[in-house]
Amino acid sequence: MSKKTLATVWLDGCSGCHMSFLDLDERLVGILDKADLVYSPLVDIKKFPDMVDIALIEGAVSSNEDQEKVRNIRRHTRCLVSLGDCAVNSNVPGMRNYFKVEELFNRGYFENATRNPRVPDVGLPQLLKRACPVHEVVQVDFFIPGCPPSADAIHFVLNELLDDRIPDISQLTRFGA
Repeated sequence: MSKKTLATVWLDGCSGCHMSFLDLDERLVGILDKADLVYSPLVDIKKFPDMVDIALIEGAVSSNEDQEKVRNIRRHTRCLVSLGDCAVNSNVPGMRNYFKVEELFNRGYFENATRNPRVPDVGLPQLLKRACPVHEVVQVDFFIPGCPPSADAIHFVLNELLDDRIPDISQLTRFGA
């Protein structure tokens, strides 16, 4: 039996979900017996592969770059999983949705600046009017809520998907925990 491929992606979030992924500890060896990690902020691969079996996406979609990235990933992924509350419901990044982008920039780059107050003109992606969960941009196949989700929940879902079963996480996780 050939190994499946696994990718993890980090959009607008804190990386807590990736920390929970790493909290699989020695259980990662079992996951990597079944799947090759072919793309992740944890490895040095820069281009998303042509096709991935499972992709875990952490974080909200907050910029034009996030939007492009998640659309590309969806086109090249068989099973897309929203990992954590930011990906599931926009959580903390969504707190900015009560303000206009101009107000955010004014607060961040002028009111709080002690030196050289200005909006950067290089390397700053265009913010969307609102941060949104992944499923508002592309179709998501599975959701793992939690802030962050537990390593046990991630382990269970990955094992189920890698063994071609549909995971039922209703007893393993809930929003915000």
